Amino acid sequence: MLIVSEVFGSTVQGEGPSLGRRAGFVRLGRCNLSCTWCDTPYTWRWDDHDPAVELHEQSVADVVERVAAMDVPMVVVTGGEPLLQQRELEPLARELKQIGKRIEVETAGTIAPRLGDLVDQWNVSPKLANSGNPLDRRYKPDVLRAFEATGRAVFKFVACEVADLDEIAAMVDECGLTDIWVMPEGTDAATLEKRSASLADAVVARGWNLTTRLHILLWGNRRGV
Repeated sequence: MLIVSEVFGSTVQGEGPSLGRRAGFVRLGRCNLSCTWCDTPYTWRWDDHDPAVELHEQSVADVVERVAAMDVPMVVVTGGEPLLQQRELEPLARELKQIGKRIEVETAGTIAPRLGDLVDQWNVSPKLANSGNPLDRRYKPDVLRAFEATGRAVFKFVACEVADLDEIAAMVDECGLTDIWVMPEGTDAATLEKRSASLADAVVARGWNLTTRLHILLWGNRRGV
């Protein structure tokens, strides 16, 4: 059984190197971090959300059935922090591979990967100081190196301003990370446009990649799209 927040699609992947690709989403509940700008607080923040309403147990078979009904080539498993349920994710990933789905997993990079070749792409998003999380909770160098060693990880950092890029560079250098993506923080189009414009030149100058948040530009900060 999985602790599920929502399963939805068909839609598109809104971030990173697969931006714009058709996908279905499996959003799991609970998180081991507490980002101040989190856009899915309903998966973990119980002072203003009710877990009895927001989360439910769902079998792997039921999740696979819902995904199979979507006309999509790819499934994105996200959260919350999905690797809190990594043991339960293994049978889900196996079943999804059997029906021909590409699998991407979104994670904050604080829990080491143990799903082997079942995941086609790890979208690892280490959190910076701008998240409000203490350093020892949000930054696990050995875990980030383990993701890099899979050969299937991209590293997507949420930046609010150009000054954040120095913090990203320190992590990249210490952990030997490659395939770096910078994404502006924002849950509305105006903020994304402003921050993207301010970050773009500096990101390119460092030899990194820039991603927007396509789902925010298309639908705003709505759930289930």
